[in-house]
Amino acid sequence: MKQLRSTVIRAGLGALYFTGAHYLLRPIFSGVGAIFMLHHVRPRRDAEFQPNRHLEVTPEFLRAMLAHLRSRGIDIVTMSEVHRRLIERNFSRHFACFTFDDGYRDNRDFALPVMREFDAPFTVYVASDFAEGNGRLWWIALEMAIAKACAIEVKIGDVPTRLDTTTPAAKRAAFDRLHDWLRSLGGDHDIQRQIGVLCARHGIDDAAICRDLCMSWDELKQFAQDRLVGVGAHSITHCNLAREREEIATKEMAVGRERIESALQSVESLDEDRILRRFVTAVAAAVRPVLHLAYPYGDKIAAGRREFALARAAGFKTAVTTRPGMVFPESGLHLTALPRVSLNGNYQDVRILPVLTSGAATAMWNGFRRVDAA
Repeated sequence: MKQLRSTVIRAGLGALYFTGAHYLLRPIFSGVGAIFMLHHVRPRRDAEFQPNRHLEVTPEFLRAMLAHLRSRGIDIVTMSEVHRRLIERNFSRHFACFTFDDGYRDNRDFALPVMREFDAPFTVYVASDFAEGNGRLWWIALEMAIAKACAIEVKIGDVPTRLDTTTPAAKRAAFDRLHDWLRSLGGDHDIQRQIGVLCARHGIDDAAICRDLCMSWDELKQFAQDRLVGVGAHSITHCNLAREREEIATKEMAVGRERIESALQSVESLDEDRILRRFVTAVAAAVRPVLHLAYPYGDKIAAGRREFALARAAGFKTAVTTRPGMVFPESGLHLTALPRVSLNGNYQDVRILPVLTSGAATAMWNGFRRVDAA
């Protein structure tokens, strides 16, 4: 089913490009800007079974998008600048903002050099458990288990189920079914319990995955010193906030932010001769505030009106979803429910870049609604 949906989306993007409809729709649906969503940026991999391929783009595709935006005279701005323009209703120039979820090491190794080529700022949203090395990236663990197995045996709704995984097509079908089942469970604890059983059965060290893929606090601290890099919050555990009790969801937002602020403070080893000289500076220097949030998963079943209100109450200036859409003037009324445009690894075709920036694709996806903050 997901393969079919990808095929339909690809065909739709192609139709918009070849018919030129995106040129006609641009004045109506391009809005005042776009917030682009990415996860991994790294060289293309050759493995046939890559169910999480949609979460990664190549450095070349990122470079092509940045070049396209610069050629159109679109400002590439920070999330704080997005906030300022929406609050002040300064829409004299179109903008683009780049955001990266989770805090992967390839954001530093492959994305940052490309962003530097274009002097383009960007925000990385960090899940604090990932940076601490004890988080669980269950969707990657699931891919690794299925890639290794010839069959997967699980209980789905207490019904013993055996899924064939002998071919790439069978592996993809099994991944889609198990991914949807896991997302439907009651909470993050249930997902981790099921993934833990699966990993133990198939010899996958799921505890090592985030240490292998995500930047540590020390790495993030150095990374964040680059003037182009902003760091935002992405909760503590990367849980589905909408499925958690209100006090837990609030803690995930607030404590996740506090951990980032604490970890990224500039703390130097000072000898006695330097203590007095630096004391005033050290005390006066404010903690680099984390003002922006990305909801884990970020779709309608993971972030809704309650989460939007909790993010406002927690003091975040903006919060981004994964709901597709451009930014419009009226988005200023929904600053903790901002949509994004996914740079999806399944559609890395430079011809669709003007389609993505026109707003035509997201307009069609949203039934031509400009803002969806429900």
